[in-house]
Amino acid sequence: MQPWPTDDGTVYVSQRDGDKGSKGPFLVAYESKDADERYGWFCTNCESFDNAMDSMGRIKCNQCGNFRKPTEWDAAHE
Repeated sequence: MQPWPTDDGTVYVSQRDGDKGSKGPFLVAYESKDADERYGWFCTNCESFDNAMDSMGRIKCNQCGNFRKPTEWDAAHE
């Protein structure tokens, strides 16, 4: 895990846990090296933690627009 400074202190970005995005992977960030609690997602395209996730698992980086498709799909929206 790679330590990364934030306004909240240091978080740890996993190089193994993550998911593919449209411009680059989103990696999971944890509050400690032990990976006990998740901090959020790290956008590798612009190196930002400023991301939003909706109820269907879609992630969008608020800085660069990197995007992960939903992990859940509701056929009612077709």
